[in-house]
Amino acid sequence: MGAKEDFVARFGPVYEASPWVAEGVWPDPPADRESLAKAMAAVVDAAPRERKLALIRAHPELASRTKMADASVKEQAGAGLDQCSPEEFEAFQRLNAAYNARFGFPFIFAVKGATRGDILAAFESRLANDPETEFETAIAQIHRIAGFRLADLI
Repeated sequence: MGAKEDFVARFGPVYEASPWVAEGVWPDPPADRESLAKAMAAVVDAAPRERKLALIRAHPELASRTKMADASVKEQAGAGLDQCSPEEFEAFQRLNAAYNARFGFPFIFAVKGATRGDILAAFESRLANDPETEFETAIAQIHRIAGFRLADLI
């Protein structure tokens, strides 16, 4: 593999199933984590709306039993989403369905450091947002997730 391929292999997963973000900072990626995070966020922010929507939709639903990226499995388990009571699991399924019906994409929340209760409360309150606010909130949460993933890599 060449240098670009190595870089994309390492940093491509930082933004869920979207290696185009890592490719977007090539051929001159910043060497330090904070600058790299800002550069990668700038690639996302400059992307067309359709590409941002595809990035949002690449994320799994919270407390879902569907197959997801290893990083997502680890992040959700860290917040205890793999240990939901039947009532919590039902609440997540109900909220996932309502949210997806309202906005057309999954609820995105950087779960690191949050409890199931924190996440459910955010879910409930964000359902009241207008679509544009929620789209921007989802992108902001994705940037937070990417920051956590970069911190794990560097």
